[in-house]
Amino acid sequence: QVHVVESGGGLVQTGGSLRLSCAASGSIFSINTMGWHRQAPGKQRELVAITTSDGSTTYADSVKGRFTISRDNAKNTVYLQMNSLKSEDTAVYYCNVQEKNYVLNVAYNYWGQGTQVTVSS
Repeated sequence: QVHVVESGGGLVQTGGSLRLSCAASGSIFSINTMGWHRQAPGKQRELVAITTSDGSTTYADSVKGRFTISRDNAKNTVYLQMNSLKSEDTAVYYCNVQEKNYVLNVAYNYWGQGTQVTVSS
């Protein structure tokens, strides 16, 4: 079982910055991807950014140039640096960790409980 815990959310003014952290712990076999999703009230959960085990990254168009995802493999931790925040970035941010068993070719997805980010204008 893998436990995923996010931290770093809060209230910030438009144009401000926040840094989210997510740590995975437990019986971890091999982490493949680590990423951030978000869900605003009344909207579906959407991908914000994701990073793979080889360091490649993917961002939603809406956050490109403003958000940066990074990963510390030794600590099983992923970060999301959010700059130039806008009111539309307000949402609950969820960390996703994908563990992959390459022997069985099976992947498991684990989610954190979410952390609220509120951007006030």
